[in-house]
Amino acid sequence: MSLSIRKRSFVAALALAGLSMYSQAADPVKVGFVFFGTPGDGGWTFAHSLAVKEAQKALGNKIAVTIVEDVPENADAERVIRDLASKGNQYIFTTSFGYMEQTLKVGKSFPKVEFYHNTGFKSSPNVHIYNSRMYEPAYLAGIIAGRMTKTNTLGYVASFPIPEVVRNINAYTMGARSVNPNVKTKVVWISSWYDPAKERQAAETLIGQGADMLLQNTDSTATMQTAAEKGVFAFGWNSDMSAVSPKAHLASVTQLWGSYYVKVLTAAAEGKPFKDNVWGGMKEGMNGLSSVSKLVPAAVQKEVDAKKADLMSGKFKVFSGPLKLQDGSLKLQAGQQMTDPEIDSIKFYVEGVEGQLPN
Repeated sequence: MSLSIRKRSFVAALALAGLSMYSQAADPVKVGFVFFGTPGDGGWTFAHSLAVKEAQKALGNKIAVTIVEDVPENADAERVIRDLASKGNQYIFTTSFGYMEQTLKVGKSFPKVEFYHNTGFKSSPNVHIYNSRMYEPAYLAGIIAGRMTKTNTLGYVASFPIPEVVRNINAYTMGARSVNPNVKTKVVWISSWYDPAKERQAAETLIGQGADMLLQNTDSTATMQTAAEKGVFAFGWNSDMSAVSPKAHLASVTQLWGSYYVKVLTAAAEGKPFKDNVWGGMKEGMNGLSSVSKLVPAAVQKEVDAKKADLMSGKFKVFSGPLKLQDGSLKLQAGQQMTDPEIDSIKFYVEGVEGQLPN
């Protein structure tokens, strides 16, 4: 019997047995993402969009991704999350702090779906938290600002007075004062994550108060653009903003979600849901200080590199003593460190930050 005849006979036998000579490809894992804005914001959502593309490139047809953009942090978020779950998405990522309660509520209705909430502090058996220690690269940005300021006044465009934002303000100030004790930080709150007009107005106010180094905890590039127009310096936030205003840009404090998405979705494709709550920093590759400008003196760059190495090795912790509160009283003695739960619930300004922390 020839080889071709034997092969046909084998295939026929498999067919009679209800089998196939060729294995069927597994169905892709259905994944949903809920975005607060659009990638066009150049900041927060843009960073998440880049990370999703990284996961798609790594996993190919093992995942099928649905993204819903421009979802406000209100009842609409619950509707969108519930709709994604109803349509068979097995893994759903809700990428803004204000989606926390909605994610938990929908999670109760769909116990077999795995939910991943970004930057929240509440979890459940099928709702998991992932966050980035942005205060680490914010501290490094502070070192640059402290060395390069001419006015000893830093400016911070802030969104909401939640611990996530307050600790970044503190870290930026602490980094600056570690090299320049005369530095003070002024803060303007805009009560929004994304509002380019308000961000611009806040930046202009800070510059008018003498700030020549700006950082933000908001989502657009408006602060960077305003700094360039007014002849002061600024740091990008969430994503690399070096191309926005090269003359004003000193470095960008960047969110790097790609490795996390690849890890979680690789586990999903293998049928092994990743259920850990994650709060990663520079060591874990979840954030960084990118595109440091050539305007930064080489000596300052060396200082930043040395402190970065200490952060990544664990030799240095940002919220460690001696640490003073805004009124000059001692919060931490030398050798003491704040715990993660304490860092995650910060409700105070450190020495050097001006103004009153809103309720």
